Amino acid sequence: MIEMRAITNGNGTDSAEEPKPDKPIRIVIADDHPIFREGLKCLLGTQEDFQLLAEVGNGDEVLDTIEKLQPDILLLDLRMPGTHGLMILERLQATKISSTKVIVLTASEDKNEFVQAMKLGTSGIVLKQSPTDLLLKSIRKVYAGEIWLDSNTTAAVIRQFATGDEEAPVDSNRVRGRSPLSQREREIVSLVAQGFKNKQMAEKMFISEQTVKNHLHNIFDKLGVSDRLELALYAIHKKLHV
Repeated sequence: MIEMRAITNGNGTDSAEEPKPDKPIRIVIADDHPIFREGLKCLLGTQEDFQLLAEVGNGDEVLDTIEKLQPDILLLDLRMPGTHGLMILERLQATKISSTKVIVLTASEDKNEFVQAMKLGTSGIVLKQSPTDLLLKSIRKVYAGEIWLDSNTTAAVIRQFATGDEEAPVDSNRVRGRSPLSQREREIVSLVAQGFKNKQMAEKMFISEQTVKNHLHNIFDKLGVSDRLELALYAIHKKLHV
């Protein structure tokens, strides 16, 4: 099960300036296109709170670089020569050699890869055609412990989590045809999507932690989700998170 964190729906509508961390965010770029890497390096260099540690152009070099430098953020292209990005994510998750958070930075629109990347612990997915300010914002959000998905990616991931079938269209009556959520359950779904833990929800709602667990069990059953990440993604898709 992927550890649950607050999820940011990166639609670019929030114009408020992001708070800067106390120390520089240490970043490694893993991408096989030199021109793109150079442009990204220049972009990151304009930010006082970012520190670029290294650039990697081959998938085989990524794990060694992460283990050696222990960056805060890895900007990872899934499709590079050598080890595929998904395999890199799998090995990072299996070995736990680093606390590095990964943002997949890709030109691909393969939704299957997005889903697999999320299941393997990716903290964010940013398309290369996104505005640069969203990339900068995603780095700060992920560094702060949140998950970053833009609205289009969120919808795609939700559809595939919901159906369990990458190619089949969503039949909402079939997948979500169980009993509707109660008002209390909807409140809990909203809090989960905002990153609250069970104890925090219990205190906020003036109920016991066991009651929260019971509600979550019923919610999982009603919605057909298996963990808090899927529940939070569903909440964002259905606009239940606010």
